[in-house]
Amino acid sequence: MVDGNRSERRSSAISVDVKMSNLLGRFRVSTRSGLAICISMLLLVVQAIPQQSPENPDRRQTEEATNRRLVSALSAYKAQRYAAAQRELESLVKSAPDSFEVNELLGLVYVAQDKKQQANHFLAKAVQLRPNVAETRTALATNLLAIDRTNEAEVQFKKVVQMEPQGYDANHNLGEFYIQTGQIASAVPFLKHAQEIDPTAYNNGYDLVLALEQVGRLDEAREQLQRLISLRNSAELHNLLGEVEEKSKDYLASAAQYEQAARMDPNEQNMLNWGAELLLHQTFAPAIEVFKAGTQRFPQSAQLHNGPGIAFYGAGQTEEAVQAFLRASDLIPSDPLPLTFLGQVCDGASPELAAQTRSRIQSFITHDDRSAELNYYLAVCLWKGNQIESKSDLTNEIETHLSRALVLNPNYADAYFQLANLDMEQHKYDEAIEYYERALKISADSANIHYRLGQVLARAGNSARAKEEFAIFERLRKSESDATNKEQNQIQQFVYTMRKSDASQQ
Repeated sequence: MVDGNRSERRSSAISVDVKMSNLLGRFRVSTRSGLAICISMLLLVVQAIPQQSPENPDRRQTEEATNRRLVSALSAYKAQRYAAAQRELESLVKSAPDSFEVNELLGLVYVAQDKKQQANHFLAKAVQLRPNVAETRTALATNLLAIDRTNEAEVQFKKVVQMEPQGYDANHNLGEFYIQTGQIASAVPFLKHAQEIDPTAYNNGYDLVLALEQVGRLDEAREQLQRLISLRNSAELHNLLGEVEEKSKDYLASAAQYEQAARMDPNEQNMLNWGAELLLHQTFAPAIEVFKAGTQRFPQSAQLHNGPGIAFYGAGQTEEAVQAFLRASDLIPSDPLPLTFLGQVCDGASPELAAQTRSRIQSFITHDDRSAELNYYLAVCLWKGNQIESKSDLTNEIETHLSRALVLNPNYADAYFQLANLDMEQHKYDEAIEYYERALKISADSANIHYRLGQVLARAGNSARAKEEFAIFERLRKSESDATNKEQNQIQQFVYTMRKSDASQQ
């Protein structure tokens, strides 16, 4: 699978006997697997042994004994008595080192016990003895991949495709190999060919869509999804189609697909995707209703509580936004995400809620002081919440957190900007000028920074430079987004951050 965060996905069916799935994972072995071949050959061999052999009766007895032991080992393997099978086969391989069946089965027994290094020798020997058995090569290739011998695994997977160019399993497996090794573009032609061979293959088709989406072939991804939906109309397919439509910038179609997925299967992820898409459209009232329904269904979901926080913020309902973010923070106190959101809205909250926000962020930083953003927002919240009184210890605390933010992120332009504002309030004009200039080195097109720099230059008596900065401010102000666009961009960033956080927690 391309995206490991898709909890609904199932591994491809492995039509091979017990425990082989431990080795094969996402790869497929056809119904005529190496083990199936082994069984059929054993039966033929046993049936072909004559009751009496006038020639070399000792050899006949030896063969009979060998085949009985091999059948016994095979029975133990099928019954998952791997230690017994291993003992029998390790003894057999000494007397029959060139037996394809013994080497293959012993390799599979080691695989079933997660002894992949030992398995590799015997699977490789089996391939050497019968190089044209595609299924055994596939088992060897998959085992090589499992022990990080990637280049050798690729050679084996490619060889199977050369042997069976029209084989579904051969093409699917090579495609999955490229996905697992991060070579998504290389995976596409093989997954696509496998789908052409078997258009009803759901898992291969799903992974093909994911690969096409990642390499930007969105029209093909959409067409493949529509074919899959015609075969199996599932919520996960509508959810994935929503992603494809969003990347194609067809946001109305995207929202419709996310809604369809949530209505078919109102699980936490589908509700989150639907609500998040509504947020991106700035349709805050419907988003609030979706997230309300989601939090009622999943009251312990911190992410679903972050959703209405963003929606209330976008709708201008700051108090409700803060309360939603506080609930999300209560659910996962170790998650900095809701606190980051709170930091951005705390100056618009009531004194009581602003105090709760400051307290939460301070508590978090006491235990984990690695977030530049939280240090920055704590400084801002302390400053905005204490405009009436001016205490040196408070100023020192604000400065400490802003400085800490810059230690954690030396390119944090906003932190330099706020340090400059702090110095300007204290009439430390030279220090303020230096901080504004540092901020401009990082964010040269910020009209606000140029304006503030012009102000402090004027107060410091440098009127010529002040006029230059005001002129730059006027030029930038006309091209800069208005306040509404800035808020929209901020909400988009909220949503993307929320989605990223959700993916990392799965």
